[in-house]
Amino acid sequence: MPRRTSRHQVAVLALPGVIAFELGLPHKLLGGAAGPHGEPLYRVRVTTLDGGPVRTSAGYSVLPEHGPEIVGTAETLIVPGHNDGPQMADGSISPELAGVLRGAAERGRVVSICTGAFVLAAAGLLDGRPATTHWLHTDRFRALYPQVELDPDVLFVDDGDVLTSAGNAAGIDLLLHLVRRDHGAEVAATVARRSVVAPWREGGQSQFVEQPVPEPAGASTAAARTWALEHLGEPLSLDELATRSAMSVRTFTRRFRAETGLSPARWLTTRRVELARRLLETTDLPVEGIAGRAGFGSTASLRQHLHAAIGMSPLAYRRSFRVPASA
Repeated sequence: MPRRTSRHQVAVLALPGVIAFELGLPHKLLGGAAGPHGEPLYRVRVTTLDGGPVRTSAGYSVLPEHGPEIVGTAETLIVPGHNDGPQMADGSISPELAGVLRGAAERGRVVSICTGAFVLAAAGLLDGRPATTHWLHTDRFRALYPQVELDPDVLFVDDGDVLTSAGNAAGIDLLLHLVRRDHGAEVAATVARRSVVAPWREGGQSQFVEQPVPEPAGASTAAARTWALEHLGEPLSLDELATRSAMSVRTFTRRFRAETGLSPARWLTTRRVELARRLLETTDLPVEGIAGRAGFGSTASLRQHLHAAIGMSPLAYRRSFRVPASA
């Protein structure tokens, strides 16, 4: 994937009842992404279907500065969630809206946050494709759009040119994923730090992450996770991690999943891929050295896990996202 030489054009389509929090996310996260010399990487603009005001879920109306013509020049169209509308009542949308969405899908990338997936589904953009939405609306979505391969348990789904996410916070995860996909892990991590959010929650992570009340002894896997992050280059067995938490393997595994939404093995692999990507972007270490530092043991293992995560080989990723030494 070549590095972009100009700002990526993003249109955010606000429909009646748009969730106010989600409406502001693209500007905050994509609009805050910058290149090595501080240059903005995305141009984010909001529009409504007719260019007029729409009422938000927070009880106030927004009047966009741009009309629907900006959708025609957008490389990415984002549809935030909303609280009502025919797409959630009977599965229909106006021919005008359907035309706008289908045209955007033909030209570039289409993204939904939360119940925005209902709009994409009503336009037929999710037919036969994997997607997600907020778990509260699963039954309604399946009844209206049985042709969609709905997965209500994940944070977001990246199906190439069409991406969908679950509720509010999952929209943050998906937008950071877009930055990471377009410009690499280091740029995405910088955006996350500025917004004080987690830099990476894997799309396949469960929407249902329990937060159990701490037991009197303060039993938690947090200390073991912190220690593991400092020793990713070493072999890390489940027995060792459980021992560091003073738990049996069975208890540790159950509590780990409750606290993170992932199994210990999947969590470790995700953190190791994250470290490998950062090293590929910011160092001149050979791929063999990065595989060792990230705990994969061999270049073949690193290549396999990196390709599974982002569809690229280590060398291809480095060519696309290597940060110049002078940056």
